[in-house]
Amino acid sequence: MRRTLIIIAIVVVLIGIGVGVYFYFFANTPKVTVAPPGGGGLPIAGQGTTPITGETPNTGTSINAPVPISVRLVKISVGPVVPGEAVVDNKAVNASSSPEVAVNYIERQSGNVFSYKVGAATLTRISNKTVPGIQTASWLPDGSLAFVRYLSGTDFSTINTYALPANGSNGFFLPQNLADVAVTATRVLTLSSGVNGSIASLRHTDGTSVSTAFTLPLSALRVSFAGKNQYLAFAKPSMTLPGSAFLVDSTGRFFRIAGPHNGLVALASPSGKWVLASFMLDDVMRMSLINTVTNESISLPIATLADKCVWAADDSAIYCGVPLSPPVGSNYPDDWYQGALSFNDRIWKIQVAGRYAQLVLEFSAEPNDSLDAEALAVNPANTVLVFINKNDGSLWSYKL
Repeated sequence: MRRTLIIIAIVVVLIGIGVGVYFYFFANTPKVTVAPPGGGGLPIAGQGTTPITGETPNTGTSINAPVPISVRLVKISVGPVVPGEAVVDNKAVNASSSPEVAVNYIERQSGNVFSYKVGAATLTRISNKTVPGIQTASWLPDGSLAFVRYLSGTDFSTINTYALPANGSNGFFLPQNLADVAVTATRVLTLSSGVNGSIASLRHTDGTSVSTAFTLPLSALRVSFAGKNQYLAFAKPSMTLPGSAFLVDSTGRFFRIAGPHNGLVALASPSGKWVLASFMLDDVMRMSLINTVTNESISLPIATLADKCVWAADDSAIYCGVPLSPPVGSNYPDDWYQGALSFNDRIWKIQVAGRYAQLVLEFSAEPNDSLDAEALAVNPANTVLVFINKNDGSLWSYKL
């Protein structure tokens, strides 16, 4: 009898240990929910709502759950995603709950739209519309709609720009073969380029009220908003050609603020007071901060490609993926854009006041992998940083 009681006690202890282990390791893992099956694909511009040839509805119910790497770092998507994501601060549901940060993104393979809640660690597929081949996405700040760009035609020579709502329904086209697209909460800036120069147009986010913002006698440009009433335009970067960056005011007048420099890339702050510029000088990568009011240029203590950075919403800081071994004497940034060159990055924060740099994330110490950061985004409250690892297209979030 005594022996039986001892055996029962041992079994109870083992069961208790097993339950404890389960809750310690698995109880807080991210949950996954799936939207109801939907289907169809993006229509081809000019052909109504006819699906793209070869598309089939995605009716699967299995998606990979996010992978927690540490308390602050989460691998949201194992598979590749479309560059460009929305990081949104949602209000608290009630007085007892905390505000939630949502990350909306598009899976590259299917074109399905997903939303990841950082605090709750839940992933939801909110659109099952099958949209393969999307190259980039420009989201409205509230994550409700993305302007996606993809190729079509027998030789894939036509660039389509489609306004894709997060729920996958009732979208619309912008003109074909646009050279660039930028968005704010209320406006869309598009660029049409040709041999005679470029025309930038403004419209509402529903595609209406089109007007000309400015024209430039230059082609092969990239454009973005630089505050409320001005724009930033710069030549597409190349190591072999010197490029310049220009500010354009509301009347269409433009002023050069940087360059000419080889490999020049520029990134305007939300208010437009600052522009971050990266370029190659004497075969060495450099990075400067330009005050657009005084036109003062200040060298920064670290250097990377401006396309590997994002501004905080209040202009106070910049977050960047900075290579451990910056390129010297290579065909940079061309090789990086073309995928012939990759980096092993750390994430740094640059404080605008004082211009000092602070290490945020030593990525290689976390998942035992290398990071080539692109498409960085941060929520307005400056508490969550999101980025894509260009090495495999995976999406990550990091609590700041």
